[in-house]
Amino acid sequence: MVHTPPGLATSPGSRQLASGKYGKRDPSGFLPRLRILGIALIALVLAGSIMPAVVGAVQDAGNDGQDLVVVIPIQGAIEPGIGHFLQRSLDEAEADGAAAVILDINTPGGRLDTVLEMRDAILDSPLRTIAFVNREAFSAGALITIASNEIWVAPGGVFGAATPILGTETADAKTIAAVRSTFRSTAETRGRDPIVAEAMVDPAVEVPGLDSSTTLLSLSSDQAAQYGYADGIATDRTELISLLGLSGSNVEVSSISFVESVVRWITDPVVASLLILAGLFLIVADALFAGFGVAAVAGLACFGLFFWGHLLANLAGWEDFLLIALGLVLIGIEVFVIPGFGFAGVAGTFALAGGLFLAMTGRGFWDYNDSDNAIRAGWSIAIGLVGSIVAILTFGWFLSRSGNPASTTRRGVGRLTLQTTVDSDRSDRGLQKRPGWIVRSLGGGGALEPGGETMPETDQHKTYSG
Repeated sequence: MVHTPPGLATSPGSRQLASGKYGKRDPSGFLPRLRILGIALIALVLAGSIMPAVVGAVQDAGNDGQDLVVVIPIQGAIEPGIGHFLQRSLDEAEADGAAAVILDINTPGGRLDTVLEMRDAILDSPLRTIAFVNREAFSAGALITIASNEIWVAPGGVFGAATPILGTETADAKTIAAVRSTFRSTAETRGRDPIVAEAMVDPAVEVPGLDSSTTLLSLSSDQAAQYGYADGIATDRTELISLLGLSGSNVEVSSISFVESVVRWITDPVVASLLILAGLFLIVADALFAGFGVAAVAGLACFGLFFWGHLLANLAGWEDFLLIALGLVLIGIEVFVIPGFGFAGVAGTFALAGGLFLAMTGRGFWDYNDSDNAIRAGWSIAIGLVGSIVAILTFGWFLSRSGNPASTTRRGVGRLTLQTTVDSDRSDRGLQKRPGWIVRSLGGGGALEPGGETMPETDQHKTYSG
């Protein structure tokens, strides 16, 4: 039986469209506009990448031999984009011969992997680094503060409370011990009391006069000064520079570049989930219901944006990209070559999920351990993959019920679905009688009609024939 979608079987123009004769025409002009948009986006990315360097060069030219003080704001949640920003700013400050770097900190904390990289960048920098706790530096922010050469606190400022959290629960003893050791070694490196640093991580550590064995330590400005964790108190940045003996210096405030802002946006778990969902949905839905086109390219762009952002954040590696590509290829084989959902589809899904997970956590195969980042990455991937599958099934159901001709040109799993009418020209090709059954239409209103033979008297056929 030759199955031909309704509306295409008797129309020569439709057969030409199906054969691809007009496949390269774009009367709407959409593709040229899409190319122009892509070029514009690339130009914006490049501009965002080079702008900080250009601004830095201009500001450096205006130093006139005076000391340069670089202010690096560490504001909001600590995410990979902030880590990239800090490293770049420290490198530029060193290249410009800055006399000091002020870390203007006001953060509730953030990712552990990112703050460890930031800690190393501060400890490795030859510059004079001053942490200015401008109201609060909790959790990851406390580690950045302790890693600096000097600590200054604004009146009413507070820092500490750095016990690691997994999801909504306090981390296990192993993780707490690891973070506690990191705080201790950082404090020792800067000549500060390591017990105070440990008490910020582990409530079991007690500092007489500061906290008990059941509380987590946070230091106020006065307490920090009393216990050697603050070199002074300054009401604002201007007073701080004066108290540091750097009055008259050129002050340069670093700003997050366009690329770093995009990295912060892409690495957000919610946005990452949406990119995964949109990417997989657009690729598979385009392949199943319309053939490879603009939607599939947009889906690949979603995955490319996801990988690019996590690569710039120093989380993803090329092995992650290969796993993601392998997963998409296997899913493509399942869609185009193998009907149904079998080994290729399952393997592709696991490869895709594995590549996405490694890209979001910055971990190799052999150094994985439970962390809040891993939990968030797992949830983001699960939501993205499950959401895309639900969206594809919903989209397919809607098309099949709408009677849209696009729903009858499906490939992949669509090959498992009974298509529409038989060819009306069968009798002209030597057939002596009509086929036993003719399918009039799809979409829930279809009916099997008796052709040249008698329909069997079964309950199933009676149901279909009405």
